[in-house]
Amino acid sequence: MSSSLRSILEEHVAAGTMPGAVAFVASADDADPEIVSVGAAAADGPPIAADAVFRIQSMTKPVTTVAALRLVAAGDIGLDDPVDEWIPELSDRRVLRSPDADLDDTIDSPRPITLRHLLTNTSGYGMMTAPTPLQQAMLAGGTEAGPQPSGISADEWLARVAELPLAFAPGDGWRYHHSFGLLGILISRVTGRTAQEHLAADLFEPLGMVDTGYWTPLDQAHRLPAAYRHTATGLIEMEPAGGGFYAGEPDHDVSHEELVSTAGDWWRFSRMLALGGRLDGDEFVRPDLFALMTSDQTPDAVKTPDSFFPGFWNDMGWGFGVGVHTSAERAGRYGWSGGQGTDFWIAPDGTVRAVFTQVEMGEQVMGLFGAMADVEVS
Repeated sequence: MSSSLRSILEEHVAAGTMPGAVAFVASADDADPEIVSVGAAAADGPPIAADAVFRIQSMTKPVTTVAALRLVAAGDIGLDDPVDEWIPELSDRRVLRSPDADLDDTIDSPRPITLRHLLTNTSGYGMMTAPTPLQQAMLAGGTEAGPQPSGISADEWLARVAELPLAFAPGDGWRYHHSFGLLGILISRVTGRTAQEHLAADLFEPLGMVDTGYWTPLDQAHRLPAAYRHTATGLIEMEPAGGGFYAGEPDHDVSHEELVSTAGDWWRFSRMLALGGRLDGDEFVRPDLFALMTSDQTPDAVKTPDSFFPGFWNDMGWGFGVGVHTSAERAGRYGWSGGQGTDFWIAPDGTVRAVFTQVEMGEQVMGLFGAMADVEVS
């Protein structure tokens, strides 16, 4: 396995897809898989280490999903409970008459936002795929999804989001991303501690995810590779190696932001999923909730061409916090990617594939993700 995986990574480093990458392909039965690292931590930098700390961005979604489902199992919140009990800022929502309407052209929401709506990206908040007054308002307020963290506190981000109308009534449409920023805040409000504090105690420590969190301690920041974006003239640096937003503890609550992690930590998390929500004899996700998480929970009526990028719904669905393949060839495979060039998928047979770069997703990085699908467990 490692030679084939290594050759794929080497080919993409040589082609300029990324300066370096770390990856693994393993069976859930393998307690200690080989983690392969190839290339450099930065252009003209030192070799990338197998324990490098990566900005995993939207791969945060399955993690906060598991944390939320554990709160459901504990009886702290129900899937269909309105979230405004804990987030009163989201009470009495107004809904645009159409997603492209002017911001004052609204009606009362016929129903509140629930936890289920957040987990399925159907809350009414999310990325707009075409220029609209709502999209412009999100850009102006600093709440539009992008490659960089918002840089503002969770409470301030929530206040800015809550000023905006919903693009559609909860449950009546699908838009990506913002529901999971709200989910992080919900976890914080339900538990009475920041998402970092709760996830560390409830998930990261029990799972042995020693390097996963909303930031990297300063004494470990040297393990952060540089982050890049492809342009017409080549790679440009977005964050330096050892620096940037995730280097050191922020001075404000970041419960709405996204995580950093390592390949080794991610193996612990994804192996738990591949084993049906259990690891080392402990249950992390209740079986009925695990079944919902890893199966398509998106009604066909909301799988509209304008809800996400073109063609997404052709062979994909969305469960709780993960994409779920619905095509015959890969039916039942689930996982997700991070915008800064990270990706993982779990097959029905328990095979886990994961790759970590720090180059913003685009044609080149997506090509690497596709090549990973051909690597077999040895």
